[in-house]
Amino acid sequence: MGFPVCLEGSRLVDSGNFNYSPTIARLIEELKKIPGIGRKSAQRISFYLLKSKKESALRLAQAIIDAKEKTRFCSQCNTVTEEDPCAICSGSKRDIKKICVVEEPFNIYSIEKTSLYNGLYHVLHGNLSPIMGIGPDELKLDGLFKRVSAGDVEEVILATSPTTEGNATAHYLTEILRKYKIKITRIALGLPVGADLDYVDSVTIARAFEGRTEC
Repeated sequence: MGFPVCLEGSRLVDSGNFNYSPTIARLIEELKKIPGIGRKSAQRISFYLLKSKKESALRLAQAIIDAKEKTRFCSQCNTVTEEDPCAICSGSKRDIKKICVVEEPFNIYSIEKTSLYNGLYHVLHGNLSPIMGIGPDELKLDGLFKRVSAGDVEEVILATSPTTEGNATAHYLTEILRKYKIKITRIALGLPVGADLDYVDSVTIARAFEGRTEC
């Protein structure tokens, strides 16, 4: 468990056994905000950056700035893109009759690597999680329902991770989408319970798509 950092006078003080300077303490605290980065990882990354050449650190900083300034969410599927609509939504060879629903933009790349799916996507940007205070209003759902109600979609594939939150989200969407009289399928075969889609290999994801079942 990480130690909190508090403000004492004009100096940030680490309540552990070592007091970092304000600049380093701030860097560690900012890195800790990244999902999957704990205190120890944040410390390692911080000191790696400090040991690197200044030009290397500046390139990283500029890459982050460029990514924030030059990217946006696709107005159709909500993925991260530099062009709106994104390359997938504007692709002439994509099957517009199918929409695959995923949790996060990076899930799209995991699926695309299988070369098995050629339809469109819709990114929710999260899952339903009452414990975390995430309800339907916090997810990007309206766009999905509008796309389905337009009448061109024949199948919605629910590719949320087989976690408690992912399953709850898939169940919620299934109940809402039934009124549109379309085919609703859920990827399942090959994905272990509790797995995060982003950490599953391409072969397993391909089998999950091939073995998807109707909801």
